[in-house]
Amino acid sequence: MDEIAVLKQWIKESDNIVFFGGAGVSTESGIPDFRSTDGLYNQQYDYPPETIISHSFYVRKPEEFYRFYKNKMLFPDAKPNRAHLALAKLEQEGKVKAVITQNIDGLHQAAGSREVLELHGSVHRNYCTRCGRFYGLDDVVKASGVPKCECGGMIKPDVVLYEEGLDNDVIQRSVDFIRKADVLIIGGTSLTVYPAAGLIDYYRGSKLVLINKSVTSRDSQANLVICDSIGKVLGEAAGLD
Repeated sequence: MDEIAVLKQWIKESDNIVFFGGAGVSTESGIPDFRSTDGLYNQQYDYPPETIISHSFYVRKPEEFYRFYKNKMLFPDAKPNRAHLALAKLEQEGKVKAVITQNIDGLHQAAGSREVLELHGSVHRNYCTRCGRFYGLDDVVKASGVPKCECGGMIKPDVVLYEEGLDNDVIQRSVDFIRKADVLIIGGTSLTVYPAAGLIDYYRGSKLVLINKSVTSRDSQANLVICDSIGKVLGEAAGLD
């Protein structure tokens, strides 16, 4: 039996599946992966991307932060791909209990997934750092330079920058879902970013699936490894037309 057929069978038999995904889930929607050879980390700027998208840089040089953020991290026209649509379908069928994502693009929700745990926040939520007023993605995209609130305060994206901690509530809920999962599917991530990558250590089951185009450090721990396009694999396994 080939790998996708095995995955299909596991999905068919389970009603407690958790999906954990990284940047590779969104590359098929045209959003570049940070760490791939043509990703953000290999493009030249006055400062390395890790520096620009750090909390201290955001505070110190907001103009430079927002120039990079708007040019390289916002993709308002991106659409969900087959991976997003397959997971939303499986949730509607009562099989997928939660999607845990390292992505900030909101494409899982756009595809119809409801239980989405965003480890690194979302570009769709933005707040005034002075009065707390909420702003959507459009407000940030349309603003020239640094987006400002009507009160004069600076607007900050609700994304986790370097030097900032992850939301404890989101982490705890992710741990709970993973711990109780029958099948844990991990896709589109090299499993190098901590603490997020460490979440898989909470899995107690025997159906750990890794779907990634390249090898990961956890391949030897997985019960099923599929090196292929995540959209293709999940689309087939979920029975998308």
